[in-house]
Amino acid sequence: MTDGFSNGIPAQRSCPNGKRVLLVDDCGELSCLTATLQERGSEVYRCDSYAEGLHQLESRPFDFLVVCQGGPQFQGKPVLERAIEIDRRMPVVVVTRCLNMKCYVDAMHLGALDYLESPQASVEIARLIETHSRPQGAAASV
Repeated sequence: MTDGFSNGIPAQRSCPNGKRVLLVDDCGELSCLTATLQERGSEVYRCDSYAEGLHQLESRPFDFLVVCQGGPQFQGKPVLERAIEIDRRMPVVVVTRCLNMKCYVDAMHLGALDYLESPQASVEIARLIETHSRPQGAAASV
């Protein structure tokens, strides 16, 4: 990755009062979001592949998930589906470079909180995280 973060390694190591956010960014759409979230106190984990995103979901709890749509075939869909299987209350936002009504409908039916177009999505996602994520340390539901 060009921003110096390794797969699944927190971009910010300690964040006692912040939210633990997983960014699954297969297409490089979310690079500006990391700094915005860190400035607002979130602990950010970035993955540059959907496979790594799935692995991270299995490895530790997150308060919020942001996943890149990936393309017209909605390559990020398995990550969204698995996140909802793990914790149906986990807020998930799907971000896309190019709006697609079928992907939008799929994401919303699967349980996504929102479906946003990048790059304008950064401030909106930060607001959604502050508004909708669970308090840190809250137990995940099965």
